[in-house]
Amino acid sequence: MNTRVSVAELFSRDEIRELTEPSDSQGGWAVASTWAVIGATFAGVALSWQYLPGWGKLLVCAAVLAILAGRQLALAILMHDASHNSLFKNKWLNDHIVDWACAKPIWNDLHKYRTHHMRHHAKTFTVDDPDMSLVTGYPTTKKSLARKFLRDISGITGLKFSLGRVLMDAEVLRWTVANDKIWLPREGRQWHDYPRTLLKNSRGAIITNAALFGALWAAGHPKLYLLWPLAYLTPFPLFIRIRSMAEHAGMENSNSALTNTRTTKAGWIARAFVAPIRVNYHMEHHLMASVPYFKLPKMHQLLRERGYAPEPPTYRQVMSLLSKKSGKIDGNQAVIQKS
Repeated sequence: MNTRVSVAELFSRDEIRELTEPSDSQGGWAVASTWAVIGATFAGVALSWQYLPGWGKLLVCAAVLAILAGRQLALAILMHDASHNSLFKNKWLNDHIVDWACAKPIWNDLHKYRTHHMRHHAKTFTVDDPDMSLVTGYPTTKKSLARKFLRDISGITGLKFSLGRVLMDAEVLRWTVANDKIWLPREGRQWHDYPRTLLKNSRGAIITNAALFGALWAAGHPKLYLLWPLAYLTPFPLFIRIRSMAEHAGMENSNSALTNTRTTKAGWIARAFVAPIRVNYHMEHHLMASVPYFKLPKMHQLLRERGYAPEPPTYRQVMSLLSKKSGKIDGNQAVIQKS
C-alpha cells in the first residue's frame, strides 16, 4: 500500500498559497454562466419549437435533455466546490448562495453533502468510504456496462434515486450521495411525522423548482419545465456514473491520491456533459482539496513537469478499460486488477 504524499513534498509554500487562493469573481462567473446556459437552452427551445418538423423536435428534445443534465451536473460540482469553501472567498457565499442557487435546484443540500463528502476525502478507497458503492464492481463486461448505461438513460436509475431521496428526506434512510440503503430507527415516530419531515427537508428543492417553473410560466412557456425533471431522471444519472467511474473506479487500493484517484483528459464535449467546472482534475483535487477549480489545470501542469502525473487517459479510454475484466493503462497509473 502506497504511503500518503504530503503536498509540502510536491509544492513550495508560495505555490501552495497561490494555488489555494479562491476568487469571488471566478466563483460568481461559474454560477452565473451555468445558469446562463440553462436559460439560453430553454429560450432556444421556446423560439425554435414551432418551426421544427416532428423528427426535428425529437432531435432537439434529446439535445436539450443532454445539455440540461450537463448543467445539472455543473450545479452539483459547484456545490461540491463550495463544500470545500474553494468556490468563493466569502464563506457566506459558499454556504448560502451556492446552497440555494446550485444544490437545492437539483434536490440536494450543501450542508448535508459537506459532512458526507469530507468522509469520502478522509477515507478514500477504504471500507469506510461512503462513495465506495459508486465505483465497486469494475472492471466489468461490456454487456454489463451497457445494461448500466441503459438503466440510466431509460430513467430506471433516476426513479430509484428519486425514491431514495424521498425516503432520505423523510428520514427513513440515512442521507447519502450513493443512495445506499441504511435504515434509520423508527421507534417512537408516528405516521404523520414522515410527511412533515419530508416537507421540511425537501422545501428548498420545492421552492427553487417552483421559482424555475414560475420563470418559465412568466415567459409564456410553462410546459418547458418538464424538461428539467426529465433531464434529471435520464441523462443526469448516466453522466454521474461516467464521472464517478473516471474518478476512482479501477484504481489501486492505496492511501495515496497519486494512485487511488484518476485525472482524465476532457475535451469540450466531455466538459459539456460529464466533466464541468474542471472536475476531471480529480487527482489534483484529492491531493489538495482547497485548490479552486480554475487553478487545477496549473496544478496539474506543475505535477506533470515534476514527474508526479503522467499523461491522463480520455473518458473513452477509461470506459473501454473499465469494461474489461483485466488490463492497465499508463495514464495516471490507472492499474486495473482482476475482479
